[in-house]
Amino acid sequence: MPVLLERCIDLLEPTTTSGSPVIVDATLGLGGHTEALLRRFDDLHVVGIDRDPEALARAAQRLAPFEGRVTFVHAVYDEIATAVSEAGFDTVNGVLFDLGVSSMQLDMAERGFAYSQDAPLDMRMNPEDDLTAADVLNTYSVRDLARVLREYGEEKFARRIAVAVADRRAEEPFTTNGPLVELIGACIPAPARRRGGNPAKRTFQALRIEVNDELGAYRRALPDALEILAPGGRIVVMAYHSLEDRITKRVFATATTTDVPPGVPVVPEHHRERFRLVTRGAEQASEVEIEQNRRATSVRLRCVERIAS
Repeated sequence: MPVLLERCIDLLEPTTTSGSPVIVDATLGLGGHTEALLRRFDDLHVVGIDRDPEALARAAQRLAPFEGRVTFVHAVYDEIATAVSEAGFDTVNGVLFDLGVSSMQLDMAERGFAYSQDAPLDMRMNPEDDLTAADVLNTYSVRDLARVLREYGEEKFARRIAVAVADRRAEEPFTTNGPLVELIGACIPAPARRRGGNPAKRTFQALRIEVNDELGAYRRALPDALEILAPGGRIVVMAYHSLEDRITKRVFATATTTDVPPGVPVVPEHHRERFRLVTRGAEQASEVEIEQNRRATSVRLRCVERIAS
């Protein structure tokens, strides 16, 4: 069930009024948002990007009725400019980022993203990549592992977990989720375990981000997405944890401000603001949507529009 579907459509609708609008779904997944956009806007073409070949294959089946109106691209979203150019477009009218792990990846136990099921410690969004979660756990130094858990999982007990991982792997390497979940539970004090859900979720988030370089790719992708927008074009971002949302907020703030001092009677064209914020702050899902779709619980949505070339 696509998160904030109607809100995304409402925000992107003004970008579809040109003759042949183009929107990039930078995180195509199973194609839920793209399907709704194609049904709503008859002249729309979507460039759908995903690093997961399984997701692309399933999305292609779902979107088969729209043949000719979707360009499928197997890539990471930091290749957005190249993907758009190779699809035959100079600029686009909209970009949608639905960040984080997809529902399909969570639901496929063998991919190792879910801590609720014992499965291989994989967590690669693109199975063709080399680095796995098991590699991180079994080869990173205590210092580097603690850094990953602290920075990407915002885990207060990062050092304690990293030391325990090093002790455990000296006896037997990590291969599946179960032993890791058990170890994390033993490392976190009981009062902390009673708050905030499963204590393993922060470590699993951190490992997933490290394996897939999610934050690095997003830091590279968002400025490039801004540059390929046509005037009047919009970027909609849905983030699911503070690290992603912080990057979005910072990049959007930089794009929508000018360094010209207040009171200057005539602002040179190259100093004028090129973007404006469409949303004020980060929007959240309603209680009704969260009841229907628990994966909308932590979403934070922001949108920016290009107002000048």
